[in-house]
Amino acid sequence: MEQKYIIGIIAVILIAIVGGAILIGGSSTERADNELIVAAYSHGGEPEAGFDPILGWNYYSEPLIQSTLLKMTRGMEYENDLAKSWEANSDFTEYTVKIRDDVKFTDNTTLDAEDVAFTYNEAKKSGASLDLSSMENATAVDKQTIKFELNRPDSTFVDKFAYIGIVPSDSYNNETYGANPIGSGPFKFVQWDKGQQVILEKNPDYYGKEIKFDKLTILFEQNEAAFNAAKNKEVDIAAVPLSYANETVDGYNMHLMDTIDVRGLSLPVQNNTGKLSEDGNPIGNNITADKSIREALNYGVNRTAICKGALNGIGVPNYDGIAHLLPWANNESAIDDGDVDKAKDILKKGGWKDTDGDGIVEKDGKKASINVYYSSNAPERQAIAVTIAEEAKEFGIEVNATGSNWDEMDKIKNTDPVVWGFGSTDPSTMWSEYYSDQATVGYNNPALINNSAVDKHIDNAMKSDRESSYAEWSAVSWDGQTGISPKGDAAWLWVGEIKYGYFVDESLDISNNTELIQPHGGDIFGNIYDWSRVSSIEK
Repeated sequence: MEQKYIIGIIAVILIAIVGGAILIGGSSTERADNELIVAAYSHGGEPEAGFDPILGWNYYSEPLIQSTLLKMTRGMEYENDLAKSWEANSDFTEYTVKIRDDVKFTDNTTLDAEDVAFTYNEAKKSGASLDLSSMENATAVDKQTIKFELNRPDSTFVDKFAYIGIVPSDSYNNETYGANPIGSGPFKFVQWDKGQQVILEKNPDYYGKEIKFDKLTILFEQNEAAFNAAKNKEVDIAAVPLSYANETVDGYNMHLMDTIDVRGLSLPVQNNTGKLSEDGNPIGNNITADKSIREALNYGVNRTAICKGALNGIGVPNYDGIAHLLPWANNESAIDDGDVDKAKDILKKGGWKDTDGDGIVEKDGKKASINVYYSSNAPERQAIAVTIAEEAKEFGIEVNATGSNWDEMDKIKNTDPVVWGFGSTDPSTMWSEYYSDQATVGYNNPALINNSAVDKHIDNAMKSDRESSYAEWSAVSWDGQTGISPKGDAAWLWVGEIKYGYFVDESLDISNNTELIQPHGGDIFGNIYDWSRVSSIEK
C-alpha cells in the first residue's frame, strides 16, 4: 500500500477517535440565541399517549401546542385566552363561554365552539384528563358560544377552563393525534423522538403575545441526567430534584420556584376485611385503621426536621395538605409535632405495648408495622419515607420504606400508606382526595375517608361562589371533625410543601416577576411569553 494512502487512513482514524471522544465527553450543544433547550421532566414528563390533552397531556400546565379557554395568572386568578367572556348560572350547574373568532389551528382550519365542545366531551369520555365527572355535556350553541351543563352544582368548574387544550374536532383521531398534534397554541409540533425529546417551533399565526424564541426542544431527562445536561452546557434550563438545589454549575443560576405542591402519606382508616375494590384490589389496613396509630404518627413525626433534611432545607412544614400560598389555606392548622412522648402516650392509651422488648409496640397480637410506598424516581419522596421510618422507631412504630412504581402502587394504594403529591389552584382536588363516595375510584380518596362533616363542607363549597367557598374548603381540612386533620380522624400524615429547582443559563431571563406559582407536576413554561435572551449563549 502506498505511503500516502496509509497516512490518509491514519488521519481518518484520528479524526474519528477525536470526534468520538468529544461526543463521549459531552460537549456543549450548539444552538442559536433564538432557540431553547430545556430538560423539563417536571413539566409532565414524556406523555405515554403523546401530546393529546384528551388523553392527559399536561393538564394543570401550559400545553404549549394547544390553546385553553382561560389562563392562570401569577395571583392565581383567571384571564381570558380563547374565551372572550364566561358566566355561570346562580347554582353553578350551567356555564356559558364566548370565544374569539380569529383563531386558527396550525392546519389552517378555524377554531370554533364545536371544537371546544368536542374536546370537553371527549375528555370526559376518556377520563384521562381533568376530572369532568360533574359535566353532563358541552354543546356548541353557535360558532362562538359553548354551553356546559353540569349534573351537580360545581363552582370549581371554571378551573377546568384553564387546563384542557383544545383539539380540532374534524380531524381528531385518538389513535394518531398524540404523535402528530394539531393545535392553536404558541408553538406547533415538529418532531417527537420517543424516549429522548420533543421539538416545537413558534406558531407564526398565534393570536396571543409573541414568543421571542423560534424553537423549543424539551428533553425528557430527569434527576442526575438533567443535572449532567446542565454541567455539560447542553441545555438552557434543567429541572432537578431538591437534592441538587445547593449545587453550583458554572454559567447557571439555581432558581427555586414557589409551589402549591404538598407531600403527604395516606393512612387508610378502614380495616382490611377481605373486601375488594371494583378493579379487584384489596381495601383497608388493620394497623392504620387504629386511630391511635394515625394520631401517633401525626404528632410524633417532626415535619420541621424533614423539611431541613429530606427537603434539603427549602421545604415548608404542612399539616393539612393545603399549601400556605393558596387563598383557602388555614393558618391555624399547625400542631406541635415531633413530640415523641405525646406519640408514645397516644399509643399507650390506645392499648399498644412493647411486650417483647424489640422497640415496636403490639396490640391484639399484631405489631405496629406498616409499609410506606414511594415512587422510586422521586428522590424527595424516598427521603421523606426513609426519614419517617427513622423517626417512627423512636415511638414504637415500624415503617418499612419501599420504593416502587405507579403500576405496582396502583394495586396497594387503598391498603398501604403511599407518599403522594398534591397541589392545584382548583380546590375540587379536595373532593377527589376526601369525599366519601370517591374511595377506591381510581386514585381518589386512597385513605378511604367516610366522614359526613367532610362531605358537607365540600357540598357547601361547591354551591358557593369562589370567594365564599374558601371558608368551606378550609374547614374541610381543619374543623376538628374532619377525616384529614391530626385533631380529627388523622387520615393523612401531611409533611411539607416543596419547591421546584431549576438550573437556568445566565444568558436567559425567565422573568421571575411574572412566573406562576407552580402546581403539582410543575409549569415552568407558564410564563414563557415573557422569557428573553439577555446575552449570547456561550458557544
